[in-house]
Amino acid sequence: MEQSKITQVFGITPSELKEDIINDVRAELNVIAQNFQPIKPAEYLTRQEVATILKVSLVTLTDWNKKGVLKPYRLGNLIRYKRDEIDQALIAIFNSKNKQ
Repeated sequence: MEQSKITQVFGITPSELKEDIINDVRAELNVIAQNFQPIKPAEYLTRQEVATILKVSLVTLTDWNKKGVLKPYRLGNLIRYKRDEIDQALIAIFNSKNKQ
């Protein structure tokens, strides 16, 4: 004999149950919407912009590229850097100078 799955709810009408479910789902969606942060596209900077931010010359920037301090991205003949990676490199440079 097959057992059917039946859920009985007492003390509430079907329309009240439906409204309660809808209100709970809306509340959860509001919480998700408040905490939602869209992914920001990467911002690319030129060599000159990076040199200005780091307050170094273009020669130093090229040297740091060769040493792996910075990670350049080539777009054809152009060289670009990601802003967030520059910020991380700046922190690493600052920390290495403070350790010495």
